[in-house]
Amino acid sequence: MLYYLFDYLDRQFDLLGTGVFRFISFRAGLAALFSLLIAMIFGGRLIRILQRKQVGESIRDLGLEGQLEKRGTPTMGGLIILLAIVLPTVLLARLDNVYILLMLVSTIWLGAIGFLDDYIKVFKKNKEGLAGRFKIMGQVGLGLIVGITLFFSEDVVVRQYLTAKGMSAIDVAGTYQDVRKMITTVPFTKNNELDYHHFFSFASPLLGSYARFLYIPLVIIIITAVSNGANITDGIDGLAAGTSAIIGTTLAVFAWVSGNAIFADYFDIMYIPNTGELVIFCTAFVGACVGFLWYNSYPAQVFMGDTGSLSIGGIIAVLALILRKELLIPILCGIFLVENLSVMLQVSYFKYTKKKYGEGRRIFKMSPLHHHYQKLGYHESKIVTRFWTVGIMLAILTLVTLKLR
Repeated sequence: MLYYLFDYLDRQFDLLGTGVFRFISFRAGLAALFSLLIAMIFGGRLIRILQRKQVGESIRDLGLEGQLEKRGTPTMGGLIILLAIVLPTVLLARLDNVYILLMLVSTIWLGAIGFLDDYIKVFKKNKEGLAGRFKIMGQVGLGLIVGITLFFSEDVVVRQYLTAKGMSAIDVAGTYQDVRKMITTVPFTKNNELDYHHFFSFASPLLGSYARFLYIPLVIIIITAVSNGANITDGIDGLAAGTSAIIGTTLAVFAWVSGNAIFADYFDIMYIPNTGELVIFCTAFVGACVGFLWYNSYPAQVFMGDTGSLSIGGIIAVLALILRKELLIPILCGIFLVENLSVMLQVSYFKYTKKKYGEGRRIFKMSPLHHHYQKLGYHESKIVTRFWTVGIMLAILTLVTLKLR
């Protein structure tokens, strides 16, 4: 909204300084600042409201040190994150951009599902919350929206330059074509673009013409897996929010270079027109996560609940899909992946040993993995800091794939 206002003032009245809103870098910086301020200012007020309404987290006794002290801590703090993302994006981004609209829909969609889950837990006193099948239905619904949009929308294109041998793309910038192709990035390979049509055709010649029926389920799986991974990671103070901020910063870099013809040419990566606008959304997302840490770092004054964890996981997944970096998710979201795998391995091994030996055995002292380290006696602040450190290492490795092939 502010973008359109200042663009109008610049074109009609040539007011000093109004033209700066055309620069993505300026609006991205403002988005980060606005989201931080919104999270910090609105967060304190929301916590007081939640405390008055006694919207506290019910804590199961799992035998973890300091766990019962958190009983009654306000939950549904994900509302802070949602507001701190949506408001700066609406104010500063171009709302005629298909990617911005898709990110806003994704944020609100999963935020609503998470809010409903938290509402049932807190106000209906049902510890199970929203039934798992309804959560899955909501995630599948979003996956359908995202998959259909990315596959069929006329605005979702990649730019292919028709360059002479030895010439860079920017030297012949006028010779290009924007094409609708489901191309993704394959990390650590020299010619690192994979066309899903060719991939499915390689598997079977008959599958090439049905690529959309295979791509959309893939989108659904990715969104469901990453959103659930973030949800599982949200188990101790500051872990999910801090990890997501690191991932969001990495995706902001990818959005910056993928949406800029000069940077895309320098790094020899695909140029995706109009994705530069996603930098604004990404910085708002990072600002919201960091601002939330003001209240969520140990000892937490508020928990994000499913309202926040489901939405931040979905946001990360959709951003990666838009930027054609979904194959980097296992590296970039390594913390989410390991947390997810620890639960799957624990449950599977327990069931297997119970069937074979009559007594269930465990790989970890407790899952998800962060609880295993709590059981080993590590303070949760140390666990969170070390997980963040690993997250930063994984983010650097992900960024290195721009050149490491």
